[in-house]
Amino acid sequence: MIQFKSEQGEISVSSAVFSNITGMAATNCFGVKGMAFRSMTDGLVHLLRREAMSKGVSITYHDDSSISIELHIIVENGVNLPAVCRSIMNEVRYVVEKNTGVTVRAVDVCVDSMTL
Repeated sequence: MIQFKSEQGEISVSSAVFSNITGMAATNCFGVKGMAFRSMTDGLVHLLRREAMSKGVSITYHDDSSISIELHIIVENGVNLPAVCRSIMNEVRYVVEKNTGVTVRAVDVCVDSMTL
């Protein structure tokens, strides 16, 4: 959780906010089928529903009030993976910084699966 202080009070932004914003921004990019989650019981990668997108996102907080984001995605077959990942990185960084005002230090995209 990141906290902002001003003369009028204090604002706290939780991990759920960053996860939801990140998941929505990533799934709106071309070629992304959805967010991925690796099950601990069977080791398989599962496509997450829109309500559970935050499971595919990991947020790391830094001392300088910046964050790093790691997301796990499933892409469609036949897309250019470097181009899709670059698009996701730029879109997520822009949307998170615009909506929260927090500096995004890094966005790491892990392609866990490809749909046929």
